Amino acid sequence: MAAGMALALIIVTGLVHLIDASDAFTEASYKGLLFVANGVGAAVAAYGIWKHTRWGWAVGLLIALGSLLGYVASRTVGMPQIPAEPDAWLEPMGLVSMTAEVVFLAIGIWILSLEFRPDAPTYAKSA
Repeated sequence: MAAGMALALIIVTGLVHLIDASDAFTEASYKGLLFVANGVGAAVAAYGIWKHTRWGWAVGLLIALGSLLGYVASRTVGMPQIPAEPDAWLEPMGLVSMTAEVVFLAIGIWILSLEFRPDAPTYAKSA
């Protein structure tokens, strides 16, 4: 059940970034490219999680953490060529993505930590 929820959350993260990619390109081309890469990376992570691979979880954690750090940086210190947007914390798509990323990170860390337990369930050992 947790893996299914995480799968949905990483897909949401990727879709939000793909949907916002066209707007991101208007701010700076590298930001648009990062948003597209996020969507592709989220799809790769989703495939890996669906196939019960450890690398899928690792890619998902990188995508979620990178997205979350980018969200915070863009609203606090800004990004190269893009000033900080301190009033954009409550942007609806950003909140959806940020929530998905935080919950995915919690589930992903929990699932991967199960691998190091001697009594870990079969799923965690194959992840």
